[in-house]
Amino acid sequence: MDRSIVHDVHMAINLAHRFVYFVPEAAAEYAAFGVTGRGSYFASRAAPLGPVPDEVVLATFYNFSPRAVAAAMPGMWDAASPGQWQAARFRAAEAALRRVVGVPGVLSAAEIAEARSIIDPVVAGLDLAGKPLAAANASLVLPADPLAALWQQVTVVREWRGDVHLALLIANEVGPCACMVLQVGTGRFPLGVTQATRQWSEEEWSEAVASLAGRGWVDASGAMTIAGNAERERIEDATDRLCEPIWAVVGNSGAARLAELLAPVHAAMDAAGTYASLT
Repeated sequence: MDRSIVHDVHMAINLAHRFVYFVPEAAAEYAAFGVTGRGSYFASRAAPLGPVPDEVVLATFYNFSPRAVAAAMPGMWDAASPGQWQAARFRAAEAALRRVVGVPGVLSAAEIAEARSIIDPVVAGLDLAGKPLAAANASLVLPADPLAALWQQVTVVREWRGDVHLALLIANEVGPCACMVLQVGTGRFPLGVTQATRQWSEEEWSEAVASLAGRGWVDASGAMTIAGNAERERIEDATDRLCEPIWAVVGNSGAARLAELLAPVHAAMDAAGTYASLT
């Protein structure tokens, strides 16, 4: 497999998946449970795992501080069962996709079917050992709506790569707060969003910066060094290398075509103002 193609298809998958955390349809569905705020993010994303304790959510949602989970999760399984959360998430995804993507000229029925013909064998062949979020999502019955079903298959692969990347962060001794310092330092994640959602304290953030500075990855202010950028890219490349085998079933052409087919999903969501809160 061409590693650059593998990287590109996973980036397209991530972009096609993420709208569910920002669309108004999701907020409306979760408000019906009497839930607003960050608790709905954790509960809806963790729902495939079942009614797990908060510690399991913290373990699988690696870059959040324990405070973020402790403040948001209590009572979520009382507000609605994991099955109800998952059903609401599917309804939100379907409604948002139909509103934004399911219009003429964005993604046709034939293109949806073609995308499924590529991603379905990839999902079917996944090695799920050590990939808890991917395994949980792979266990779900797909929605009846073709667009929503495609999105769920995309979600499985997105979480699979995330599980792999988490394992590499641990192996490279990049802790939960430190990985966010790198995300901010490389411009992949806005600092304001990080502070609001991940809830690392100033002391914890400073300790993570100092730890990375001691390795030569950032300077005292948290700005990336040349060595730090190289190390961050090394971990990303290792993640892509571990992802290569899952695409062998469709080859470079299939992976590249899937990236092409999924690109309009993100483009349409972006054009609809879905990510305005991130700017």
